[in-house]
Amino acid sequence: MRSSLSYLRWPLLTTVAGVLLAGWLGWSFSGTVPGALSFLMIAAILAVLEISLSFDNAIVNANKLAEMTPEWQRRFLTWGILIAVFGMRIVFPLLIVVIAAQVGPWAAVQLAATDPARYAELIHDAHLPIAAFGGSFLMLVALSFFFDQSKEIHWIGRLERALRACGSVRGMEVGFVLLMILFFVWLLPVRDEKLFMFSAMLGIVTFQAVDALGHVLDNWGGAGSGKTAAQAGLGGFLYLEVLDASFSFDGVIGAFALTQNLFLIAIGLGIGAMYVRSMTVMLVERGTLAEFRYLEHGAFWSILTLSVIMFGQTMWHLPEVVTGLLGAGFIATAFVSSILWNRRQPA
Repeated sequence: MRSSLSYLRWPLLTTVAGVLLAGWLGWSFSGTVPGALSFLMIAAILAVLEISLSFDNAIVNANKLAEMTPEWQRRFLTWGILIAVFGMRIVFPLLIVVIAAQVGPWAAVQLAATDPARYAELIHDAHLPIAAFGGSFLMLVALSFFFDQSKEIHWIGRLERALRACGSVRGMEVGFVLLMILFFVWLLPVRDEKLFMFSAMLGIVTFQAVDALGHVLDNWGGAGSGKTAAQAGLGGFLYLEVLDASFSFDGVIGAFALTQNLFLIAIGLGIGAMYVRSMTVMLVERGTLAEFRYLEHGAFWSILTLSVIMFGQTMWHLPEVVTGLLGAGFIATAFVSSILWNRRQPA
């Protein structure tokens, strides 16, 4: 079995490259050593923010990856990291500006480089639909776990058993999310109601479409065929990429509270994303989820909390540090609960 340090090889190399790039970027913008050090500090904070917000994502990814073939696992951990770092940390913020400002992609890049304040303003204005979409998608991810009728292990006993019982009613998780959407629509100002409703419904439709595609690919081509394995792997790959995107919304938007420099945000969040990917690999290869029986539960409670927070952020600002600490608290508590359960069992 690989040593724990071997999982950190690529993240550490990425950290060194990121530190050099952040320092050079700070020197280019300020021409001073304090300016370069300031950029280094912001990049480090962004990396820690990304790790704290995405640790539950690593656990959910590991659970899904364990069901995929080794080939599709490798594809997710190679192609997926390119999509996560380049696509969601660079292309996604640029795409927001392209749509919001109705400019071309190159003009959006120029705007990020020459007028970061205006660029950050456009990103901030797009926060409501992004939070509504991500909130509804992630809430369905969490509720699908708790409502699963095949779920036999319960961490928060009575509550999780009650949620599992609710899952016996077909479509209950979608109904619950719709009720939450209606509640927040009632709280929102009238001018924001339609945009919030449309974006949240789009999140539901996206989840259902990805889930349906996964089921179709699972059953297409005949049991046991190599073609079926490849198609099922594709379904899981697409699901994980959409899930990664939903998790990254909060970090990308929140990063603009620390800096308005798109390139520095990409460096800091990219470093954090590499550590999250390494955690995912370690969880899969070491079977950590099987060893700590409640760890997955803590991750899904964290996801459910994050989804409610994303809905709430359409009206109130909650620092991303608080979101990260809440998620880490659920996972840490579940980890300790798992250790205590293991100690109570016979050898």
